[in-house]
Amino acid sequence: MSAISILRTGAILSATLFLAVTVTVAQEGQIKHTQAPETPATSGQAMYGAYCAVCHGTDGKGGGPAASALKGEIPDLTTLAQRHGGKYPSEYVESVLRFGAENFPAHGNKEMPIWGPVFKSMPRGSESTEALRISNLTQYLGTLQVK
Repeated sequence: MSAISILRTGAILSATLFLAVTVTVAQEGQIKHTQAPETPATSGQAMYGAYCAVCHGTDGKGGGPAASALKGEIPDLTTLAQRHGGKYPSEYVESVLRFGAENFPAHGNKEMPIWGPVFKSMPRGSESTEALRISNLTQYLGTLQVK
């Protein structure tokens, strides 16, 4: 088995474990916060699956398994371009991921972390891997936009 296959398998198992823990806790009406699993920084899709889909859903529309346990409405990430004049707001998305957003109280409070510091604090985290993760996650979110 190649190193890449091992990494992919580990990422999938980590994401599955993270999702299972969150789903179990979400069924009790609470969110339990755990260490974010480390996924490949080069895969926006893997990061989305591991970090975002549990709330935003695999399709990005906000219907993830933990959504019902959260206080506010989960934004539909597939309509970001529509809500920003027809153009995908990549700089805005990067800013929300890195620093949180005033308009979305869930970003940065106890229900949803600000991802910049989380990515930076991972075992192999640094400013450059934080930037790579945020950039690749932002690019992936761009692919989810409705036409």
